[in-house]
This record gives sequence, structure tokens and C-alpha cells, in this order.
Amino acid sequence: MRFYQGKEVLVTGAGGFIGSHLTEELVKLGAKVRVFLRYNSQNRQGFIGCLPKDIRGSLDVFWGDLKDPQAVAKATSGISIVFHLGALIGIPYSYLNPLDVVQTNVVGTANILNACKDHQVEKLIHTSSSEVYGTAQYTPINEAHPLQGQSPYSATKIATDKLAESYYRSFALPVTILRPFNTYGPRQSARAIIPTIITQALTGKKVKLGSLQPTRDFTYISDTIQGFLRLGECNHAMGQTINLGSGHETSIEDLVRRISSILKKDVEIKCEPGRVRPKESEVERLVCDNSKAKQILHWEPKVALDEGLTKTIRWISKNLDHFENIGRYAV
Repeated sequence: MRFYQGKEVLVTGAGGFIGSHLTEELVKLGAKVRVFLRYNSQNRQGFIGCLPKDIRGSLDVFWGDLKDPQAVAKATSGISIVFHLGALIGIPYSYLNPLDVVQTNVVGTANILNACKDHQVEKLIHTSSSEVYGTAQYTPINEAHPLQGQSPYSATKIATDKLAESYYRSFALPVTILRPFNTYGPRQSARAIIPTIITQALTGKKVKLGSLQPTRDFTYISDTIQGFLRLGECNHAMGQTINLGSGHETSIEDLVRRISSILKKDVEIKCEPGRVRPKESEVERLVCDNSKAKQILHWEPKVALDEGLTKTIRWISKNLDHFENIGRYAV
């Protein structure tokens, strides 16, 4: 992808799971990458710290907070392409502190949109979430599916998607909305379902979970990153929303079976009421219609679920010390 050679790129949320992988790949493609990290007194850079030393050394690290419009404006100055992934993404956390999630996600995205407009960036890729669809009203879910806020988190993502759309329509801001379904792979925290299962299965005989019947569409991290990169290159998707997913649904119970089979280990599932979402908030079924991504981005997933799970298990096995309090419910 020669497109990125020498490009000035900003990645918000670069310290997170997807953001760190995207940052790494952009550097390898020759981009000049600035990463926006939320300031903390420990100078912790999240998963940026897991990147090879030469990758880390090439990054322009900008400390700030998405809620601060001046910081966001400074970070966006001189940038050609913005990949906006910065957000509070924990659904359980959004039940506890919904206003924090609103302020970071909605106000933070408004600041990004304004900064991109003022600095006349070439392109803004705004990251959405499949959670905006709520429980599937039909499957597979295409981009025209109704949006339904079933958690405070999903409501903020609906709001930010609509804000992005409004800036395209009102100000001709060159923004595209990328809507990944459930991404998994190395570096993902135990807040997510797959690392939760794997870490417990590796260290014990019981796996503590919430609801087992919901289904999700899982996409391996390398496939998701290719979707981001191809969209960054694309010049004919402005103002559009594009789903990114495998097109296959897997239940949480089946995930446990697959992981235990790969590990060649029998595990007992223990359902804990404290891990179950409120009844009307649980998204029971998600499965992606990725035909638009195939048509516009010439993208399709390459890594099958069992292959991706094997790779993820291998990474987690080597990095168990990254996971604290295994088995405890990670909000």
C-alpha cells in the first residue's frame, strides 16, 4: 500500500486493542503516525508499549483528552488522514457511569469532527460499532438495518455516527463510518469475551460467564485492520457507512466449545448473574452483511474462526502476565 508512504496520519485510541495494531501497520507502510493518548500520571501508553522498539521510536506521541477541544485541535494540525478509534467501549462500564461515556464518546467525537473541519483534513475514518444495531431484526445485518440503543454505550455510538453523517452533509467533511463487528486477537483485554474465556480455560477448569445464548460475528484483528487501511485509501466512500464482519455468527456457548477443543481440555461453564446484561439491554443476535465492504473496498475476511482462536490462544499463553485477576468480572 504505497498510498500511506509519507502520509501524516493521526490515530486516536492508539493505545487500545485495534488502535495499536492499526498504528503498527501504518508505520510499516511508511506513514508518519501521530498517536493521541489519554494523559495519565504513570505515562502508560497502553498497547503501544507492546510494539517493537523501532515502531515505538517512530511515533509522534500526543498526550491529551478527547474532551478537550484545544488538545484535539493541536493534535489534528498538519494531519492528512485521521483514524478516530478513541472511545470508552465497555458496555458494563456504561451502565455504571453513562455520563462519562457520553462525554468521552459524543463530546470527544464532536471535537474530532470540528478539528478535522477546521484543519481541512483529507479524510476522516470514524469508528462505529455493531452494537448500534441492537438485537438483529433481520439477518444478515446490512447498513440499512434500524439502529437501536440497547445500552448507554451503544446510544453514544449511534449519536457519534449521526454526528459524523451530519458533518458530511452540512460541511462536506470527508468522513466515512466504518462499523466493525466483534474483532478479536492478540492484545485484546479480558474485558472482551474471547480473552475472558481463554484466560480462564488456560488457568483452571471453570469458565465463569454471563448469558451463553447470544451470538456474535467475530473477525480476526488482521482482517479488521485491512478494512481500516483499505477504507483510508478509498476515495469513493465519503459520507457512507460500511460494515466489517465475517458473515458468520457464533454463540458464546459454542465459543467455549471451540476454545476447549483447541486446548484439548474439558472446562465447566459457570453462569454468574452479575455478568448478565439487563434483559432489555442484551443484544441477542449479531451477524454481518459484508457485501458493501466486498464491493467498495474489495475486502473479505481471510482468517477462519478456529485459526484466529488458535493464534489468540498462542499469544495469550505467552502473555498471561498481562492479565490480572483472571476470572474476575472485568467491567
